[in-house]
Amino acid sequence: MTKFQEVLGHLTDPKVQTATKIKAKVIQYAESYLRSEGFIELLPTMISPLTDPLNHEVVNASFDYYGTKFSITQSMIFHKQIALNSFDKIFIVSPNVRLETSEKMGSGVHLYEFTQVDLEVKGATREDIMEIIEKLFIYTISKIKEECADELKKIGSDVKIPKKGFPKVKYLEGLKEYGEDFESIISKKSTEPFWLIDIPLEKREFYDRLSSDDKTLLDMDLILPYGYGEALSGGEREFEYETIIKRMKQRGNNPEDLPIYSDFAKEGKLPKCAGCGFGVERLTRYICGLDHVSKTRLFPKIPGKACI
Repeated sequence: MTKFQEVLGHLTDPKVQTATKIKAKVIQYAESYLRSEGFIELLPTMISPLTDPLNHEVVNASFDYYGTKFSITQSMIFHKQIALNSFDKIFIVSPNVRLETSEKMGSGVHLYEFTQVDLEVKGATREDIMEIIEKLFIYTISKIKEECADELKKIGSDVKIPKKGFPKVKYLEGLKEYGEDFESIISKKSTEPFWLIDIPLEKREFYDRLSSDDKTLLDMDLILPYGYGEALSGGEREFEYETIIKRMKQRGNNPEDLPIYSDFAKEGKLPKCAGCGFGVERLTRYICGLDHVSKTRLFPKIPGKACI
């Protein structure tokens, strides 16, 4: 099959076309809900000298522009914190580029170009953000069930509207009971979304806020049921300069690589806050009952493949 035939076949696949329409509705309803809750929408930052270093292997995507090293935005985590100097509640429909390695080609959940609905709230706790997300997901899925019934029927999806009060699983308890693959095991056993909380310090980035036990973080992932896996990550953020510098050194990050962020922290201009970002493609895949997130985009970027 030629590349032309492959692309044309994808573009004319009825499931892809239907999922693309539903994905647009996911964004529409999420935006509508957040606006109704007083959130201000920001435009995404696509390139910057300041971006998330990430805690896993990706291919470097940076370039020099007039003597400044810019990166393609891997996440707007730092921009979100800094933006809270202007507004108390913000969200962004944020394109992300993370050049994942080819091992993730067949995972079903990875693309190297994807979109997140990112949000951040000044003064919020992890529990505040979990409350917002539960209401947002219930609202969004309910609206899609109501407004897109014909489309869902066409692709054989009968997605359930989740009930408020998603179960919580502590990382270390899940690990003890099921072993290293516990997240996948519990996801496959579950019939409702659940929160994975209190993730160990070494598993996350320096900006995730440390809990009082000095071992786990005040963060969370939202895991979808029936084996669909992680859809969201977030939590409370570190905001005190000395703690941030200490955490950066522990993780092997050089504070000199993030001078603007460090300056904001040093001047006390990183507000106490919490937030998260959920993958639009991953949520759409779950709603539509698809085997791969690539079927939610007309021009998907699959790790390890040359895609247009």
